[in-house]
Amino acid sequence: MNRSPSSTGLLPLPGAPSSSWALYRARLSSLLQSVDTAVFIAFWLFGLINNVLYVIILSAAQDLVGNGIPKGVVLLADVMPSFLTKLVAPYFIHRIPYATRIFIFVALSSAGMLLIAFTPPSRSVAVKLIGVVLSSISSGGGELSFLGLTHYYGHMSLAAWGSGTGGAGLIGSLLYVMLTDWIGLSVKTSLLASAFLPIIMLVSFFLILPHGPLRASARKTTYEPIANRDSFQEEREGAENNNFDDIPTSTASSSLLAPGPAVAATAYSSHPPEDARKDSLAAKIRRSKSLFFPYMLPLLLVYVAEYTINQGVSPTLLFPLDLSPFTEFRSFYPFYGFLYQVGVFISRSSIAFIRIHHLYLPSLLQVANLVLLTLHALLNFIPSVYIVFVIIFWEGLLGGCVYVNTFAEIMEHVPAEDREFSLGATSVSDSGGICVASFLSMAMEIWLCNWQVDHGRDWCRRIKVG
Repeated sequence: MNRSPSSTGLLPLPGAPSSSWALYRARLSSLLQSVDTAVFIAFWLFGLINNVLYVIILSAAQDLVGNGIPKGVVLLADVMPSFLTKLVAPYFIHRIPYATRIFIFVALSSAGMLLIAFTPPSRSVAVKLIGVVLSSISSGGGELSFLGLTHYYGHMSLAAWGSGTGGAGLIGSLLYVMLTDWIGLSVKTSLLASAFLPIIMLVSFFLILPHGPLRASARKTTYEPIANRDSFQEEREGAENNNFDDIPTSTASSSLLAPGPAVAATAYSSHPPEDARKDSLAAKIRRSKSLFFPYMLPLLLVYVAEYTINQGVSPTLLFPLDLSPFTEFRSFYPFYGFLYQVGVFISRSSIAFIRIHHLYLPSLLQVANLVLLTLHALLNFIPSVYIVFVIIFWEGLLGGCVYVNTFAEIMEHVPAEDREFSLGATSVSDSGGICVASFLSMAMEIWLCNWQVDHGRDWCRRIKVG
């Protein structure tokens, strides 16, 4: 079914017949007025800290295992535990209070980074990978927990989470490049400093996030019934009269981020009574199956493609140093990661203004990126590294777009009583896609590097790790 901007609540593209500056100004005003600042900051920090160590580990992959071991090994250790956590935890994690989960996540992630940092180069790579595994479990449990938590704090919390995860990629990749390349710190010192970042998660949860909804949930065994139609209509009319005269009624009422009560506790009073039978394992499995084609599959596809690029193809996207801005071949890989994360951050932060409902289109475009860059690694037909920079940035835009719009679609279309579970269960797709990509990338990096060496380009063998 095709929907116009006025019926979906989305801003029309600039230049479209239905666009106007008055609509844009009124829409932006409504977004700002409906934001609970504390909730937005808390969820932005949740997204940032939960994902930043994952990004730092991937940025350091080349330095952790050297050039004799595929970077896909690090990717596998960084995502497989997260994938398994997301696969099984949605069926029992609701029994663990959020406060307890936060302490567990912080302890696991900090311990993992300390183990990686303090493992001497002479020790086995396997010891470092144990630290990666601990951080991965924390990241997976954190993602499904915080995505589930957005159900109670409204749509803006999802926008904040998405922006924070995009910021994690940007900050994490830039931080590692800055510490190791620009400042000149050792890999050990850089990783050791990152081990203290999870403390910010404690500050965000216990000092910034409003706890009213969580205390309310502890006092209630069931949700309150939804308000009757008359009271709901009065509330909506009150919101529409609050400086939103320039916005069509359908726009303000149906938007993903439509103006509404800014107090997070209202999320609890708007849920229908919960049927105990829906908590059964069989019911949850049925719900998971219904999520696969509309939400899980496009998210899976985009992650398989982009992480095969990042870990399997990009280590071989090398150019002569005199034709690049770098002085050593080691610098290509982390800079590609940085450009990718810039694209992810921009697209994940755009959910308040741009919505994409057809999730398969950007997923298939990402597969096209994988094919294009693989062909270049084999045939060396792209004339400039700067063109590859643009493609990697475009890759990040597509990946971040599918991620945040997938969960936005769930927030819009899945019934309220199933939404918390659906948000957490669908998050397994990104980790599942990365798991598949890790196996593909391990084979592809070795194959592509050997191909290049056999055809007179031995740059992938001349990488000196830090």
